[in-house]
Amino acid sequence: MSQSVLPSDLPQGANSMLRALRSRDYRLFFGGQGISLIGTWLTRVATSWLVYQLIQPTTEANAAWMLAVVTFAGLIPTLLLAPVAGVIVDRHDRMRVMLITQVLALVQSAVLAALALAGIITVTHVIILQVFQGVINAFDAPARQALTVDLVDRREDLSNAIALNSAMFNGARLLGPVVAAAILARANPGWCFVIDAVSYVAVVATLLMLRNRPRRVIARQRKRPLQELGDGFRYAFGSPPVRALLLLASMVSMLSMSMQTLLPIFSTRLQSQWDAAHAYGALLTAMGAGALGATVYLAKRKTVVGLGRVIWVSAGLLGVAMVMFSFTTNLLPALPLVALAGAAMITTMAGSNTILQTIVDDDMRGRLMSFFTMAVMGMAPFGSLLAGQLTKWFEVTGSVFIAGTICFAGALLFAMKLPSLRPMVRKIYVAKGILPEIATGLRAATDATTTPD
Repeated sequence: MSQSVLPSDLPQGANSMLRALRSRDYRLFFGGQGISLIGTWLTRVATSWLVYQLIQPTTEANAAWMLAVVTFAGLIPTLLLAPVAGVIVDRHDRMRVMLITQVLALVQSAVLAALALAGIITVTHVIILQVFQGVINAFDAPARQALTVDLVDRREDLSNAIALNSAMFNGARLLGPVVAAAILARANPGWCFVIDAVSYVAVVATLLMLRNRPRRVIARQRKRPLQELGDGFRYAFGSPPVRALLLLASMVSMLSMSMQTLLPIFSTRLQSQWDAAHAYGALLTAMGAGALGATVYLAKRKTVVGLGRVIWVSAGLLGVAMVMFSFTTNLLPALPLVALAGAAMITTMAGSNTILQTIVDDDMRGRLMSFFTMAVMGMAPFGSLLAGQLTKWFEVTGSVFIAGTICFAGALLFAMKLPSLRPMVRKIYVAKGILPEIATGLRAATDATTTPD
């Protein structure tokens, strides 16, 4: 085990919040991913804005539907390929899988940039490249999630590393839209794609610098891939806590897409002194700020105990924020509501990820993370299509209102199931030594009584 390299004069709270950075490999990974994710958010913002500009002039309903189709194209490959990707991640070196996906993502962004800067890009080009990126993400996301456990020197730092991953993602989500809005207001969206392509170099470089690449030895597999896939399904959906968390993450991902997909349209409707591009950037920045605040809160938590309650409350707050946002007509009150939605969404997702990563057996980690990827990214395309269809029927206000109402109801349903799920999860925590004080207490109670609990 390596010694802590955090500055000794850090306040105790900061030391606790950044404890996963004591691991050299995780620090490298954190730095490279942080740079790359800023580029990723530049591309996300620029892609939606580019499509919105390419289809003008058109009605709001048609614009919403086209934005939904483009989002669907980028996310549906994850739903279709994630289970297979999970098997591959468990059978092969996670680091190598990530290296391949990062190089391919660099190529995708470079092609997108070339077409945009040449002025020949069409919505069809964007959709094709979105599908390609979706295929990449189907393999990259479970590999990235599963790799985290290999990068921390201390298993007790895993939950903090997961929270810091979310903080890194949402820090980029906070900064990326600001930079993107400045570029989009003055230059071709292709420059956002150029920056994204260059940012992938940082990831590839840091992955190659990791020292512990050989640490995880891949055992020779005796089962066929389809058998392993079946084992993964039975493992994930045969466990009530895992099943409940995956269903909640699926619901939140699908329904929150109503707000995220329609933000470009809301940016043109909300009254403000800014133009639509800057209003759009402000909304995305507010969402990122809320999400970053949530990840700071999660990173400061010293235990996973009580996280189930945090998850359902945050899912409920997401529904409330979406309902209130749907009626907003001015940018100023919309910003805190979008920030609340971002905080609630990330708390639900990162909290669910933390519990899943904590209770999963390591030989199933890749497959379970692929199912979590399906829940988060795989259901999102259906959420975007749902948003587009609801907008045709009820306009943008009704679309977000309905999605928020269903989200709130789903959170209450999870809360009703939580009392029966909590003992199952706690038993796993005790068996893994995550709650040693509880394990000690259970042993003492067993010695003190002749009747099993």
